[in-house]
Amino acid sequence: MERVYITKGEKVYYNEVECIITKIVDINTVTIEEVYTNIPHTVSVHELQAKNSIRTDLLETLTDVEWEKAKKRYEIIVPILSNRGNLDAINEVAMNNKVSIPTIYRWLKLFDESGLVSSLAGKKKTGGAGKSRLTNAQEEIINNKINSVYLNQSRKSVTKLIREIQLECNKLGITCPHPNTIRSRVKSISDEEKLRKRLGVKEARYKFEPLKGHYNEATHPLSVVQIDHTRVDIILVDGFDRRPYKRPWITVALDVYSRMVVGVYLSFEPPGALGTGMCIANSILPKELWLEKHGISADWPCWGIMDTIHVDNAKEFHGNMLKKASHNYGISLQFRPIATPHWGGHIERILGTFAKEIHNLPGTTFSSEAERKQYQSEKNSSFTLDEFEKWLLIYITKIYHQRKHSSLGMSPLEKYKEGILGNNNVIGRGISPRINNYRRTKLDFMPFFERSVQEYGIVIDHIYYYDDVLRQYIHTTNNNESKKYIFKRDPRDISVVYFLDPKTNTYFDIPYRNSSYPPMSIWEYRDIIKKIKDSNVSVSEEKIFEAYRELNYLEQKNVKQTAIKRRNIKKDGDLISNSPSEIYENSIDYQSGSVEIILPFEDLDDETFNR
Repeated sequence: MERVYITKGEKVYYNEVECIITKIVDINTVTIEEVYTNIPHTVSVHELQAKNSIRTDLLETLTDVEWEKAKKRYEIIVPILSNRGNLDAINEVAMNNKVSIPTIYRWLKLFDESGLVSSLAGKKKTGGAGKSRLTNAQEEIINNKINSVYLNQSRKSVTKLIREIQLECNKLGITCPHPNTIRSRVKSISDEEKLRKRLGVKEARYKFEPLKGHYNEATHPLSVVQIDHTRVDIILVDGFDRRPYKRPWITVALDVYSRMVVGVYLSFEPPGALGTGMCIANSILPKELWLEKHGISADWPCWGIMDTIHVDNAKEFHGNMLKKASHNYGISLQFRPIATPHWGGHIERILGTFAKEIHNLPGTTFSSEAERKQYQSEKNSSFTLDEFEKWLLIYITKIYHQRKHSSLGMSPLEKYKEGILGNNNVIGRGISPRINNYRRTKLDFMPFFERSVQEYGIVIDHIYYYDDVLRQYIHTTNNNESKKYIFKRDPRDISVVYFLDPKTNTYFDIPYRNSSYPPMSIWEYRDIIKKIKDSNVSVSEEKIFEAYRELNYLEQKNVKQTAIKRRNIKKDGDLISNSPSEIYENSIDYQSGSVEIILPFEDLDDETFNR
């Protein structure tokens, strides 16, 4: 898993050039220096790439025995993750668990390379591959020079190290190891050890922060994140002729320390493991691409893996895959104790804050029949799902995050930055490592299902999928039974499913077998299935897309007529404007100077929101 560590002295890549971070300017900006030319740059952290990317076994490929082994090893090393310099603690852990000290260090190295618990399951045996073929004398020279030349505060380069080893071998009349062998040996040293010995314990502490299992309170950003969801009090319209459709669901992740929203997920699907997993993935990942997709210029510096997630006891939080994915990322998933209604108060209050603002929007259903009175929610509905998400992101980043929070005495954004960077009174946590592999992270938190591969590919909910990557797995068996393979699917676009190739340990996109079929969401699919069943017609792939085309044709045919009708009725004041920006501007009651006016939404497309 690729992680970009934002600490002074860390090597990174900028425009494919190897650099080193020389200064942390602020939470979003660093100064770097090119390694070979010493040219300095001041850049945004989202422009940086990791020095290398570590391949790890996917969680889904581990057997239950392998997963339990990985968890047991993780539990053994947890007490020393935050105190690696304490040799007495390491000796005690090794003695209590009857494990050798070198084995402890090997597990620490495996965990450091990926940051995933699954890496502790160990590597598959490959015979003699990877074993050292050096003589004892060569080994001794390499080890001595690595410690005396490379692993110290002088920070000599690998090139200098190779030269010193060559000189020593020549002096003793020993065949010198190949430079690539020396580079591989340096690469095998844990990043924590390199950082600690070359830059000092302080820098190592900021980078390799503890991953604790339980938190009684939020002591710093991302120490405790609360997640909950609710059905939004607004009716949205479809993306074709803007006819009233239904109310969406929102899942929100809140950093308790700062009250910053670290992630959200919108969908027409009721709460489930996938929506919760997508909210967690959105919380971990950087937000620049998400905001850019919506054309929003705002500061949302929330990324990184949280220590603990607080959730209620709803069934969607108890899914096995969600628990395993969270544990694999080192996240402690804690459930609300029974009969403690105020335990999740922070997230419930922010959901209430959002609800009050949403009640000012056209199409709101309010929170009760009494509040709604004569207001016609469906008649006044205006926002599509994509437009509503943009409104929500603007409100979060430009109003909620910027506004002074009564219990903090400052804005959530100020509190978050204070907790990350610190000041004269607060010790900062340090900037969290950035994970830039968006696709892998989101797939990690999706539930999976299994299917056997036939000559036509696979079939899911009456729809056929195929790609040549499946060819080698057609009619494969396991103990005389059809062998099943892992697939995942995003409900917002079921035109593609994701196939886990067991040979390459990589997910591949598998499209519709019939490429002429249009993309659709799972809720559009279910609406069509209901329509077909109501017509007493047997469900088939052909009937599904025939109905979909029919609906599209009718919707597109009525677009212009509906727009003309709405403009005409608007003149009489009976209906709202066809422009969502005018709708919002006219419907909300602004307090002079208290909030920023949110404009506009005219030029939005109807693509599915970022994922």
